[in-house]
Amino acid sequence: MNAPAVVNLSRSRRAFLKAGGAAGAGLLLGVHVPALAQAGGPGRAGAAAQSAPPFSPNAFVRIGRDNTVTVVSKHLEMGQGAYTGLATIVADELDAAWDQVRVVGAPADATRYNNLFWGAAQGTGGSTAIANSWDQLRNAGAAARAMLVAAAAKRWNVPAGEIRVSAGVVSHRTGRRATFGELAEAAAAMPAPGSVTPKDPKDFVHIGGHVPRTDSRAKSTGTALFTQDLHLPGMLTAVVLHPPRFGARVRSFDASGLRGVPGVRTVLELPTGIAVLANGFWAAKKGRDALKVEWNDSRAWRGSTDDVMAEYRELAAKPGKVARADGDAAKAIAGASRTLEATFEFPYLAHAAMEPMNCVMRLSDAGCEVWNGEQFQTGDQAAVAKLTGLRPEQVTINMLYAGGSFGRRANPHSDYVVECAEIVARLAKTGTRNVPVKLVWTREDDMRGGYYRPMYLHALKAGLDAGGEIVGWQHRIVGQSIIEGTAFEKAIVKDGVDGTSVEGASNLPYAIPAIAVDLHSPIGWVPVQWWRSVGSTHTAFSTETFLDELAAAAGRDPLAVRRALLAKHPRHLAALDLAARSAGWGTPLPAGKAGARRGRGLAVHESFGTVVAQVVEVTVRPDSSYSVDRVTCAVECGIAVNPDVVRAQMEGGIGYGLSAALHGAITVADGAVVQSNFHDYPVLRIDEMPAVDVHIVPSRGRPTGVGEPATPVIAPALANALFAATGRRLRTLPLRLG
Repeated sequence: MNAPAVVNLSRSRRAFLKAGGAAGAGLLLGVHVPALAQAGGPGRAGAAAQSAPPFSPNAFVRIGRDNTVTVVSKHLEMGQGAYTGLATIVADELDAAWDQVRVVGAPADATRYNNLFWGAAQGTGGSTAIANSWDQLRNAGAAARAMLVAAAAKRWNVPAGEIRVSAGVVSHRTGRRATFGELAEAAAAMPAPGSVTPKDPKDFVHIGGHVPRTDSRAKSTGTALFTQDLHLPGMLTAVVLHPPRFGARVRSFDASGLRGVPGVRTVLELPTGIAVLANGFWAAKKGRDALKVEWNDSRAWRGSTDDVMAEYRELAAKPGKVARADGDAAKAIAGASRTLEATFEFPYLAHAAMEPMNCVMRLSDAGCEVWNGEQFQTGDQAAVAKLTGLRPEQVTINMLYAGGSFGRRANPHSDYVVECAEIVARLAKTGTRNVPVKLVWTREDDMRGGYYRPMYLHALKAGLDAGGEIVGWQHRIVGQSIIEGTAFEKAIVKDGVDGTSVEGASNLPYAIPAIAVDLHSPIGWVPVQWWRSVGSTHTAFSTETFLDELAAAAGRDPLAVRRALLAKHPRHLAALDLAARSAGWGTPLPAGKAGARRGRGLAVHESFGTVVAQVVEVTVRPDSSYSVDRVTCAVECGIAVNPDVVRAQMEGGIGYGLSAALHGAITVADGAVVQSNFHDYPVLRIDEMPAVDVHIVPSRGRPTGVGEPATPVIAPALANALFAATGRRLRTLPLRLG
């Protein structure tokens, strides 16, 4: 399929990465990358696709005669720094200069670009980008380096062991020098090494140091290409009017009012609603506003979030399916000197990404081509292929930047992607083929008709002995499964227990003699999906605040209690101690203004292989409003590939978690979502963001994820700080004192 011209309308309107051989022939380790793949890099746009054929042993490195090193990223860049991190790994093993490195998004091809933690599937999520690529990309960079060295050795007739590589230059002690670009063509003829030995960490140049982010310049100048920026010749824009209630369908519609709306081209009835197609977004939206639709609510749900929580409370009174059973917790609690119980309630949450869901698609006789911020290539490719009657390999996906996601774009049902495919397929049936369509969901569309972090109810009970030690711990969780009914069910749901619903609870690290965790997963009408940090969004809050309650009941310091219970978990202790020490735990807080009360609280939690500890300082005003003043965060994430990115992700995760802790709640009334946009589903404002100090625990371990682990820790640390200031326990989110 010939690549069309692509124009970025956001700022410069300059052409973006047209097909061609700008980099020229050279070393290509891997595959031909689609001409429209997103590029980035310090200094200038990435090199265009090269004409050289694919070359083994890997598909992640290209070196052109212009001396550019292009790293092919199998993971989506949605603001988390994946492009920078992945490129850093390759550049270090290759000994490339950072300013010659570019990044492009990989095509949808799970045979070469699968997420190694997900088996045969390609996609980005679960904070796996760096962790699953670590060995793979180190080997890719080292293999490319070895082939460059072999080419130089042959050209100069010297032993390969005498050749040095540094900052993109290959040299020999005789004074001979060559850039990567000058050796690229010769290196392509070298046999791929059977095996390579990556660097000793002491020799890292880029890893662990500072490099500019590959996407900063493009995002600062407005030249970065997001789906919303994409404009193809002859493209139509589609918006869809979805039913307001879950389960409703179209009964009938009247489109006569659209006749006076300039730019509207056609109206299509879909299984999900009514699509209006126009020459641009505004015309499509005005056309949608002019639609008159009668909805069929005969199979719609007319309930509310209050109804759901009432059902959950009833279920919480009964045993659920066993997720963990260490010892006899019920017996231990029954024989305890003192018992405590607490119930925690969590609302539905929206993802609220800054760039709402969108997708560009074109269906032709040759196949279907997709452009979007693609997070789950394998699932979306299969879903589009099924709907259009194509083979998956006939569906080409061009991965652009995404303006946030927080899990939303990795939708297991491919909802908005399938909706776009439905539109182009129906157009094709009317004889309109090869016309690109951009589907745009407004924020209201996604807020009221997307997918949500499930509601949950947690019921906890524990017993203390006469010395204040915890002897038994019971934890019951009630909430919809995000995995049942998806392609991941067989791998994750075991004996009726969705592992994502209980993660952070079933693997509670504290040394308590008897622990019991069980789960109810009721079927619900509200569509649910993973949300940043998944199960830990709720389990960290209930476990870390309840542990504080137990510490207070025993008259013990919360830090001391945790340290004693984590004696066999050195990574937890390292993060906890670093956060506490850096925050001045145990020292008096500076006094606030007259009438204000101040408090300090902490929490520690492991998710996605990373341990994060946070200490929060708050000020509670006389009117019961409060401010989050400071957060001290310590993270144990193995080797910090890009310390600046790690710090940024901790800060961003804290801000995202604070949004939920202070404001987040999606409510449903009469079967319809009440909230619609940031005015009634507010996100954290700049003046609400506290000062954040991030400390990275030194480590030589393999890198673990940093995109999500900061998010679940902030809410319990905040709740514990509010207790320290007021003596009140808050067990329902969002956290409100008034």
